[in-house]
Amino acid sequence: MNAPTGNMCLTLRSVLIKRLIALCAVIFICIFLLTPCVVLSSDPNNPARGVGNEQADVNDANLSGEALAKPDGPSVTLSYSRQTFEKNPISSFMYFIPLISPTFVDRETSANNEQQVGIVSYEKNVTSNSFYVACEFKILGKGFHKNTFDPEKMIAQHAGKLKQGEPLVNTLDYIKFEGEGFGRVEVKGTIDASTETVTEVEIHFNARGRKSCVTIGLYNVKPKDGQYKYENRSNEIVARVNTLIFKKTEKTPRMGIKVASICDSEESEGFFSGVKGAIANLFINPPEITKLGNNTMLNFGYAMQKQKPAFTFPKANNLRENKKVAIDNKQN
Repeated sequence: MNAPTGNMCLTLRSVLIKRLIALCAVIFICIFLLTPCVVLSSDPNNPARGVGNEQADVNDANLSGEALAKPDGPSVTLSYSRQTFEKNPISSFMYFIPLISPTFVDRETSANNEQQVGIVSYEKNVTSNSFYVACEFKILGKGFHKNTFDPEKMIAQHAGKLKQGEPLVNTLDYIKFEGEGFGRVEVKGTIDASTETVTEVEIHFNARGRKSCVTIGLYNVKPKDGQYKYENRSNEIVARVNTLIFKKTEKTPRMGIKVASICDSEESEGFFSGVKGAIANLFINPPEITKLGNNTMLNFGYAMQKQKPAFTFPKANNLRENKKVAIDNKQN
């Protein structure tokens, strides 16, 4: 009787060891192969960024909550109430995307797009030396709005930093807003005497436990005959974005990113895509963004802190096209 029992224990132990090894292998692969280190950086002194010098030199020492230089971008209405829901086209509310980009941006909007965004709640907490504001927003309507980053500029900015034959990995292709959802803007700041300064703005796209409607596309490029070309891209993946973070800094600003999932562009999201996203959040390197874009988001937060009725974005000089496309032809 003892022999069969011993064999059974050995068999069970062997199965458990194999399963543990398999789990470790999956985790290792996720970390090694699927961590997105988003490429969205540039030389801040490079005039080819497409942002006018007079805009890039805006002084962010004292944020006033007003629009920055050349405030001839779109205006958004900030109602702060469920009872007076003021609608804004999604292309206006998300206008900060081309502002933060160091490359040219093309915009695509689905034909007959119905997406509208409005602020539906307001919460504010103030202490003697700090303040916190949370504004929930709602995205209503069908369709999608997509910002695509110039691939030649994106590739050129980073290929020169690679060793010979080294692939360019996880290059940002697009940011896309599709369908409906709930989000929340959180504004944090300090108070020194009578001076209020916004130090951080977070935009969450998964409020109320709802799935984020924001995705980013990433791709790799292997050199062919020493050349990095967009048409030779591979390993295209899609990451669902939960949060974007902007912070006040005297250095070149960076945008924090937290993702919910990562999957192949041809696959649907599942359990393991969520696991990949959770692991990736531990390794994402915040991408560089323009000073103008970062300042704009801090000013946007200050406008909310002051409960301004509207906010006008500065003009994005690197915005090239705004195309209407049939929804059946949308890209993933």
